This record gives sequence, structure tokens and C-alpha cells, in this order.
Amino acid sequence: MRLFVAVDLDDTARTAIAAEQKRVAAAMGDARSSVTWVKPDRMHLTLVFLGEVSDAHAPAIVDSVSRPVAMTAFSITFQGLGVFPSHGGPRALWVGITDGGADLSELQREIARRVADAGVVLDARPFHPHLTLGRWRQSRPSDRRRILSASRPDVVARVAVPAATLYQSRISSAGPTYTALARANLSSE
Repeated sequence: MRLFVAVDLDDTARTAIAAEQKRVAAAMGDARSSVTWVKPDRMHLTLVFLGEVSDAHAPAIVDSVSRPVAMTAFSITFQGLGVFPSHGGPRALWVGITDGGADLSELQREIARRVADAGVVLDARPFHPHLTLGRWRQSRPSDRRRILSASRPDVVARVAVPAATLYQSRISSAGPTYTALARANLSSE
């Protein structure tokens, strides 16, 4: 099964981020047709991507993620646009995190440690907190300039982070569907 751990968004944040998607798409003009946009009901902020995990190994992962996290709940702010990779034609468009980034990184490290302790080998790339808005099917370096010129300093949304959720992802021709398997609640106790 395909697994990941993410921070969930509330409906207000989804609506605000969807509005930002539309604004950016309009600024892209004809180039917007080469982007596959993330649907608002599928938006989440990935903390740890586990990838394919055997069904037999899943219970240990569920157990490790289900334990409370000794952290106080916090909030994050979505603000500013960016693209991956940093050179050449972009492949992913994202909105970044400003306020709450340090707490989010601490939560990500704790969840990654738990998953690794449960026997999952994780990607060694450093965590870069962001929420993907869309992915290019085909892009040009000029798409990067167009996107970055559309960025503005306004806050897009704020989200409370009381927990992290382990999801199973199923891919189909209709797009991905996500099923929650476990929740790690933040608790200062």
C-alpha cells in the first residue's frame, strides 16, 4: 500500500488556497493548460512520504504514528509561491510556509523518526515545507518567470495544526483517493 503522513487543511484554508490557484492560473495565461492542478478536496501538506509499504508492515507504522506527539498545537501560514526544481523547466508549483515553519519542521522530524524506527527507509532529501498547487505535464524555463512574477506578499491562508494524519493513497484514472489510517495528536503533556 502507498502511504504518507500529512497535515490536514480546514475548509476555509482549502477555499483560500483554491482562490490563489485560480489567480495564479489566470496570471499564467495560455501556459496554465500545461499544469495539472491539485483539486481543493485533495490538498494536504505532506510531512513524510513513505511510498509503497507491504500490507504486513502497515500495522507497525499505524502504531508508531498513532502515539501522541509531545508538542503544543501550533498554526502555520501559507504565503509566497515557488517552483521545483530550482533550475530549468519547473515541474511543481507550490505555496510556501512562513509562520510556524520551525514547529512544522520539528513535527516532521518526529514523525520521520517514528516511521524510520518502524522499519521504513525514507528519502534522505531535506524537508522543504510547502503545499503543491499543481504539476506541469510540460514546462519551459519561462514558466518559472511567469509564476514568480505572479507571486505576491499576501497571506494566502492560516491553518491550525493539532495533529498529523497517516494516509493510504490509492491512484486511479479519476485521481488519488486518501483514506486516514492513524492520527498523531499534538499534546503538551
